[in-house]
Amino acid sequence: MLFQSAGQASIRVLNRINQTEDELRTLPNGPGTYVSAKDISRMMGMRDPFLNTERNKMVLYIMDHRLKISGKTSFIIIDEIVYHLPTSVKIEDDDLFLPAEPFFLILRRTIMPRIIYDARKELLDIDKVEFNITGLTIDEKANGTILRVHTREKFPEKNISSFVHDNGWFYLTITGGVVDSSEIIRSETRGVVRHVTVDQLNESVQLAFNLRSQIEGHEVYQGNNPSEIVITLRTPLSKSAERIKDVRDRWRLDTVVLDAGHGGKDGGTVGRKGTKEKDITLDIAKRVALMLEKNTKIRVVLTRDEDIFVPLEKRTQIANEANGKIFVSIHVNANPNRRVRGFESYLLRPGKTDDAIAVASRENAVIKLEDRPGNKFKGLTGESLIMATMAQSMFLKESEDLAAFIQSELDERLSSPNRGVKQAGFYVLIGASMPNVLIETGFLSNSVEEKNMKKPEYRQKIAQGIYSAILMFKESREKVLAEG
Repeated sequence: MLFQSAGQASIRVLNRINQTEDELRTLPNGPGTYVSAKDISRMMGMRDPFLNTERNKMVLYIMDHRLKISGKTSFIIIDEIVYHLPTSVKIEDDDLFLPAEPFFLILRRTIMPRIIYDARKELLDIDKVEFNITGLTIDEKANGTILRVHTREKFPEKNISSFVHDNGWFYLTITGGVVDSSEIIRSETRGVVRHVTVDQLNESVQLAFNLRSQIEGHEVYQGNNPSEIVITLRTPLSKSAERIKDVRDRWRLDTVVLDAGHGGKDGGTVGRKGTKEKDITLDIAKRVALMLEKNTKIRVVLTRDEDIFVPLEKRTQIANEANGKIFVSIHVNANPNRRVRGFESYLLRPGKTDDAIAVASRENAVIKLEDRPGNKFKGLTGESLIMATMAQSMFLKESEDLAAFIQSELDERLSSPNRGVKQAGFYVLIGASMPNVLIETGFLSNSVEEKNMKKPEYRQKIAQGIYSAILMFKESREKVLAEG
């Protein structure tokens, strides 16, 4: 579409949407180029405009959007959002004329990203709009805010970048993005997000989020499902007196939930000599419970105290209903390589290594035994998994501390290798509203470790390590609270 120079009565328009040429009237007298609102409506509008000649107001219906224009003012309204022009709208012959360059820039950044006006070349190009970024949802959580940018395609990881500026804004840039800006802008803000702006550039889109307060960190994730990009903004706990009291009460470690992995029809892994994971885990859990009940005032809740099958979802439900302060799930490992030995602790996060993913996949396979339709864990991968993990990430630091204590205490008592603290998407940990850790106490696939696991004294060493780690964790947390 070609504009004439200021002073000419019309400009030539090439409309790539319907492959037609047209003329767009301009004011004959400068300075600058002003374009006819009526002609814009005729070319781009989905229906006839509403015109109030007495009040010099006009409403254009462009695509699915309402654009309100008033004569002798420098403001226009798009979908109830106000935008400011550098000069006022002019009135002539029952028509309104808008300053061309700033007006088309606003259209580009809001509802028509494929409209380009080059003032130097006096060229306006209207092309078909095909949005691949269609909306935004903001959810507030106890430990931060989750942003979901809705998309129509999966963007390569290298095309998504983000950073937090010290000016109080969080920026997300998506190369190759074409955004329905009006849908983003009118998204309801909540949580740490005060305000959202959008900038449609030639090769990318930048979403800017004005933050109400500082954040401790953020993560950006896009899984296999191309329907959204997930951003988590983590906020620190409030330091108000009421919040501090609530945190202190929460951290009084008065209830521990011990989860003996597997059970009943789910035997877990089985060693070459027939040793079953479900029997080892129940024995260790009972030993830890006995020491805690005998030597402390801590209440102990077992998700199972006999050889029964307990669905994964039920285990964290038991923990939450008991108001547990920590959740420890006890397991025994397996590996195709029978030489692999050692103990390791896991946090609930998407796995980063092939070994961690394989361990989680084996433990998660129990859902195949759950005869319940609509199991919430089925298909829980990619962005769905990271959403589940972030919902309880306020406990991540404490879970890391607990896991570190467990590894340290087991390391002092066992000759088996210390394989460290890792992360993987264990379903059994999802939903636990407290610090949570899954322990793989050894490998039944290894003949030496299976032989050890069959010995009561070895299982007692494992139990003592877990018991001691819980006490150390309790002491460390309550010391922090006392100082706070």
